[in-house]
Amino acid sequence: MIDVLALAEEHLALARESAHGRSAHTYLNEGTLRQAVIALIAGTILGDHDAPPAASLHVLSGRVRIVEEGRSVEVGAGQAIPIPQRRHSVEADEDSAVILTSVVNISG
Repeated sequence: MIDVLALAEEHLALARESAHGRSAHTYLNEGTLRQAVIALIAGTILGDHDAPPAASLHVLSGRVRIVEEGRSVEVGAGQAIPIPQRRHSVEADEDSAVILTSVVNISG
């Protein structure tokens, strides 16, 4: 069993020490399912990237924005949102810890 809240706190501490303002750890890797905790310090941006085939973001603490095609959606602590199936970025408005749940393709 994994204590996700403790993992989030650990990675927030690591992100605060990181020159990049972020820290992440994949804690579930089962078939095509992945779950990772990602910690971002306020002002940190995960630049434009493609979405996996299916994904969601659940904010454990803080507040982030998902930005795509000129629009942004704020997501606060306790909220979850599907990741858009387009290129997007994630921006931390506050020190934040999130869970990224994704389904990935596994090639032959």
